[in-house]
Amino acid sequence: MSNLPLPVLFYGVALLLPALPRPLRAWACLVPPAVALAVLVAWEPGQVLLWRFLTLTLVVQRVDGLSLAFGYVFALFGLLAGLYALHLRDTPQQVASLVYVGSALGAVLAGDLFTLLVFWEAMALASTYLIWARGTPSARRAGMRYLFVHLAGGSLLMAGAVLHWHATGSLYFGPLEGGIGAWCILLAFAINAAIPPLHAWLPDSYPQGTVTGSVFLSAFTTKAAVYALARGFAGWEVLIWVGAVMAVYGVLFTIVENDIRGILSYHIVSQVGYMVASVGVGGPSGVNGATAHAVANILFKGLLFMATGAVVYATGASRLTQVGGLLRPLPWVLALYMVGACSISGVPLFSGFISKSLVIHAVEKARYDAAALMLYLAAVGTFLSIGLKLPWLAWWRPAPGPVEVRPVPPNMYVGMVLASVINIVVGIYPQALYGVLPFAVDYQPYTLPHLVETVQVLGFTAVGFGLVRGLLKATPTITLDTDWFYRRPGRVLFDLIVDGVNGLFGGVERVTLRGVGALVQASRNPIGTLVRAAEVLRPRGRLAQGASNPSEPSAYDPDRYRLPIGVLGLLLLALFVAVMVWLWWMG
Repeated sequence: MSNLPLPVLFYGVALLLPALPRPLRAWACLVPPAVALAVLVAWEPGQVLLWRFLTLTLVVQRVDGLSLAFGYVFALFGLLAGLYALHLRDTPQQVASLVYVGSALGAVLAGDLFTLLVFWEAMALASTYLIWARGTPSARRAGMRYLFVHLAGGSLLMAGAVLHWHATGSLYFGPLEGGIGAWCILLAFAINAAIPPLHAWLPDSYPQGTVTGSVFLSAFTTKAAVYALARGFAGWEVLIWVGAVMAVYGVLFTIVENDIRGILSYHIVSQVGYMVASVGVGGPSGVNGATAHAVANILFKGLLFMATGAVVYATGASRLTQVGGLLRPLPWVLALYMVGACSISGVPLFSGFISKSLVIHAVEKARYDAAALMLYLAAVGTFLSIGLKLPWLAWWRPAPGPVEVRPVPPNMYVGMVLASVINIVVGIYPQALYGVLPFAVDYQPYTLPHLVETVQVLGFTAVGFGLVRGLLKATPTITLDTDWFYRRPGRVLFDLIVDGVNGLFGGVERVTLRGVGALVQASRNPIGTLVRAAEVLRPRGRLAQGASNPSEPSAYDPDRYRLPIGVLGLLLLALFVAVMVWLWWMG
């Protein structure tokens, strides 16, 4: 193992990228994830990299079964997303993507809370730019909200790490017990995992990202949080119910969501719910289920964002009310999209079938039947919205108006094809996924009862959709979620906290400047100022109101109120005598 952490490779290329010829920059972005994947495959579990920092010994890299599983898929998807973005000529966006992927790898390899915090914050900053890079006012606002939420999560992680260090004397990142420090860390992970009600940043920001930026966003932030939960909180029972609620919650909001990538964003919330529930089960089966579904989700969710990103790129539209009739101009995009849709819906022979089955098996094995039922219901809703409704409205339904479609770059197809092939291979050969999990797997997804059950559920869902599809239509809605609680009063709070404080400081500044101006004027002739002030306060006697003092000169005379030089000399002499007396007294 090198003495430098693996993310340094990504950061180094990101620094060199602007100096490279523009046509080579996109190709250079493929080098770090390809090299990282090769390095990870060559590593053996048990290796660590230690650094000394002040009085701390940091575990900046730890290699074991859990970190390797997430590292493999992070590097692999970084390569696929880089191929998908090969046409991009936006150097800052390419730099941000490299920093984002490298920081995500650093987070899953970190062996202590301090190192984790550094990469955690780097992920937040780099991913924010992938939203801002779109350049629209809504993207700038969404990116700012995204940044504030994740900086708050980073602050909680830092507070939890300090409290944990104070309580235990160690920053090592492993299974955490109770205590305020552990709960602060859990809350920080819950923000990045998009656990309701802390999830609204995800559907608010991911649809606003660039076409390629949202592909990167779909893979790393929430899955790094799942890794962190599996590392620190496996077996916490509360997560089983939190995850089950997440799975259903995300599906319900897809019913009213109009933005194509917004629908996929809510399904990230739902699919992460499966992982969180499996983490709550704990033990080898629970951690395996969460890891397997995280790996598969990166592959099929990334593919879905690639396909919908191709639609946004080709049409310039991102809402279901704006698109339709894309079957003829974009048939291959539909075919590749359906691979991802079948995977996320748990259709046999696709990756999601073997990973989702492993999660539900772990929950059922732990005898949480109500939670398992909620996961089954979420699976039905996923197939209905992603596998049936979205492709029907975007590709099969006639367009609501004229839609101009431009060609999709070939490299975008290359990225989608490779992602589709991997999803199918994993679905046909489960050991390709089960073999990289942290623990040995004794579960077999392809049993006759399980296949029959799955086909029945999916078949009845498809029949029900076929009966009502003529009634389906897209509506131009705005989805209200928990972000209402900080977006609606945001203007009032801004006026109170920002504008109010600005007004107060502005008033104080004006009064201060006027006072300083008056003081400057008075300091030009202080004795005259005092005399004039005394004359203003003195009664006027018999002078008529408005009459002027006959003794007052008509023009300013600097010598009128100036004291004789002797007075100043007398004062200096008195000061000298006082100092001498004081020195004599003290000595």
